[in-house]
Amino acid sequence: MKKLYLLFQLLLVVALVKGQTEKNIRIMLVTGGHAYDTIQFFRMFDSLEGITYTHFGQPKANAAIAAGEAEKFDVLVFYDMWQNISESEKKAYLKLTKEGKPFLFLHHSLVSYQHWPMFEKMLGGKYVEKSPDVPVNEQSTYEHDVWVYIRAAQNHPVTSGIAELRFFDEVYGNFRVSDEVVPLLKTTHPKSTSLIGWENAFNSSKIVYIQLGHDYRTFDTEDYRKLLTRAIHYLAQ
Repeated sequence: MKKLYLLFQLLLVVALVKGQTEKNIRIMLVTGGHAYDTIQFFRMFDSLEGITYTHFGQPKANAAIAAGEAEKFDVLVFYDMWQNISESEKKAYLKLTKEGKPFLFLHHSLVSYQHWPMFEKMLGGKYVEKSPDVPVNEQSTYEHDVWVYIRAAQNHPVTSGIAELRFFDEVYGNFRVSDEVVPLLKTTHPKSTSLIGWENAFNSSKIVYIQLGHDYRTFDTEDYRKLLTRAIHYLAQ
């Protein structure tokens, strides 16, 4: 029965990816707080099948979320690395999760909101920045420009059938991951935490995190675009 359920879920995602000619999935795409290869980044999102986006930079993105703009979108996608968040903006995020709004977090969004504990619970993990208040053994690390070899979970619609992946990207080490997440992507890179992609459940929301996505060398690959497309269509179900 489990195999039949998995097959059904996979076929449903494939059908959604192929069947969006009449109605595209609308995503709220959030950036800010970290430099990135903007041309290649937006070219990548322009190429995703069955998906349209509206871009919001921080801090305007959080203000828009607090004003209810996120209600217009099917999935919220975050590629920001932001720290400033007001109490009303926190309440707006939590309200969305209670309503079941799905979220996709990418790469350095894991570093956001270092001083808002609820964000770690929502995302399912946290990159701990260096600080005098944080012991060295608890601080997270990073390494640029390395080959990352990845094994994808075969029991989840986002990654089933993908098996192995390889990207020239950035790895994060010693970051925290909740024991309650569903693993999607793992690596054995010595400078990386082993789990680099997962699904988390928070309130009524489905939340996916993918650590990969540092620059154009990943954005331009067919495999990364396929992974994002799969994740967005899965979250929009």
